[in-house]
Amino acid sequence: MTLRGNRPSSPDRRALIAGAGALAAASALGACTRSEAPVDEEGRVRLRFATDWRAQAEHGGFYQAQASGAYAKRGLNVQIIQGGPGVNVPQLLASGAVELGMGSNSFIPMNLVAEGAPVKAVAAYFQKDPQVLIAHPDPALESIADLAGRPFLLADASITAFWVWLKAKYGFTDDQVRKYTFNLAPFLADERAVQQGYLTSEPYTIVKEAGFTPKVFLLADEGYPSYAAMVLAPNAFARDNAVALRSFIAASAEGWRDYIQGDGKAADALIRKDNPEMTQDVLDQARARLKANGIVDGGDAALYGLGTMTIERWQAFFEVTSQAGVYPPNLDWRQAFTTQYLPGRG
Repeated sequence: MTLRGNRPSSPDRRALIAGAGALAAASALGACTRSEAPVDEEGRVRLRFATDWRAQAEHGGFYQAQASGAYAKRGLNVQIIQGGPGVNVPQLLASGAVELGMGSNSFIPMNLVAEGAPVKAVAAYFQKDPQVLIAHPDPALESIADLAGRPFLLADASITAFWVWLKAKYGFTDDQVRKYTFNLAPFLADERAVQQGYLTSEPYTIVKEAGFTPKVFLLADEGYPSYAAMVLAPNAFARDNAVALRSFIAASAEGWRDYIQGDGKAADALIRKDNPEMTQDVLDQARARLKANGIVDGGDAALYGLGTMTIERWQAFFEVTSQAGVYPPNLDWRQAFTTQYLPGRG
């Protein structure tokens, strides 16, 4: 039994999320001299925005902003370019194929800093990274700490990503790791197994294909500090197109608010147009989970607005990853992000 749903080729996507090899072309950004973005015949600024995977509910706010005209009314002509297997957002930014891109988690901009690429996260629309751990139903499991001693099915990219945090926080060890091939069979065969997943994807797939409701632990609810659904912008582009960038961030925040709190049908229609393999039931359950778990509008977003980022969160992320040896302790982690283009800043 193989996983289906909104990530039919998940191994490719998650390998791109944290692998340093995916950033091989990112250093070319250092030579990027793009300045002002082009305008269309109506005088609107053209922006190409690359997402991190095929169109899905995790991109819903951006599609909502397009469908509602939130981008257009701010003088923007936005083209959403969906990702997929083999699509590398940092490479698209490096080549100038897109002006803006989506970062799946905090490792992406931090890796770019480590590579010396002048690009930053300028907004984060997921205050919680939707990364989860999945276990079989067991009343004894109340928190992630209760998973001690169990085998963990993890992809290679995850071992240098959220597994670093899990080991630091809970004392888990590498001898617990088993190879995860994005196939449900090993998980279903071992009732003690723990499998990685995404809040909006694998739990629903397990219910549909295996016939039971798994135990799901959202890492963010136990302190995992990574952001997700970030907007990445090359420094030169941000500098020379500050008004357009602020408009994009504000319109995207409006889109995410409406997609989560309002009627997402218009965005869903655009998502399914871009990705015909997507089904409405998958979109509906994903949107419901995003809303129920405060992924978009919880945490600091409830205080400071959608898309917000804080220096405290970025520092916490750097401290746990650098202490684990992922990044050198002298890395200038502050270069990974900026808040100056967020509403009310700058």
